Amino acid sequence: MCELASLYPKAKGLKKKALNQCARELLLAQSSDWLFIITNGTMVDYAKKRIKDHIGRFTKLYEQIKNDKIEEEFLKDISKKDSVFPDINYTIYL
Repeated sequence: MCELASLYPKAKGLKKKALNQCARELLLAQSSDWLFIITNGTMVDYAKKRIKDHIGRFTKLYEQIKNDKIEEEFLKDISKKDSVFPDINYTIYL
């Protein structure tokens, strides 16, 4: 995420939305709840799936941003699924 923020410090439009979603996906993947669930053995498969999903989304967006080929429908879909942190600003990773 730091790499992306450094490469695109003044992004606009769709790229900015994708970068903000990357930041969101990273925070969701790093949530302490998943590790807590796994450590306590409750709903382990669900927690692992959520981590995998968020990392997968982050990685896909990362590649799209780097290749300047952002799939707008994919971005809209995942933004709807996880609309937490609506005011997130990817530049916090600068």
